[in-house]
Amino acid sequence: MVENIDVFTQNSIRIRDNGKIIYIDPFHMQETPRDADLILITHDHYDHFSPEDIAKVSRGDSVLVVPEKMKSKAAEAAALTGRIETVSPNQSYTIAGVSFDTVRAYNNLKPFHPKSADWVGYILKIDGKRIYIAGDTDFTKDARDAACDIALVPIGGTYTMDAKKAAELINFLQPKIAIPVHYGGIVGRKEDAEIFKSLVKPPVEVVLKMRY
Repeated sequence: MVENIDVFTQNSIRIRDNGKIIYIDPFHMQETPRDADLILITHDHYDHFSPEDIAKVSRGDSVLVVPEKMKSKAAEAAALTGRIETVSPNQSYTIAGVSFDTVRAYNNLKPFHPKSADWVGYILKIDGKRIYIAGDTDFTKDARDAACDIALVPIGGTYTMDAKKAAELINFLQPKIAIPVHYGGIVGRKEDAEIFKSLVKPPVEVVLKMRY
């Protein structure tokens, strides 16, 4: 399954699922594939909700999924997609043939991602595996409850967990595979991935997937 996951920059992720193509938070895409079946947005910050990059991945009939509280902002991308669906935290959905759960994503103390915003991470259910895309979050009670086989977690610090706290979350969750995201660009250094990898304990395997 991990070979079907691509990480581009920040939290920009592509997952291939038996012919379906899912993007999460496309941003600074260097390609224009226009092949998305489903585009999932975690929250409304510019490096996660980018209409310019949604245009690069949308086929025109792609389904755009956003948190309920950013429904009006999502209208900026309405002409780029087939339809817009909204989601709330801690719910289960099947949209465009893809099943997933939502997990509330927020900061514990920092002001950048308030819990009241109802922003989300996603747990995709693919081939019997649970793939957790945490979004911009700290090590929270909600993140701690995100049982998964593969976890993609932010490690850049400042706005999210840093490498150390992200490793603590992974060591708690014990997925089979952990993939760091949200580093080496706007925040975080490329070296943070190696720090994260060194702090994650076996048997969890850390796979570095960042393309650019």
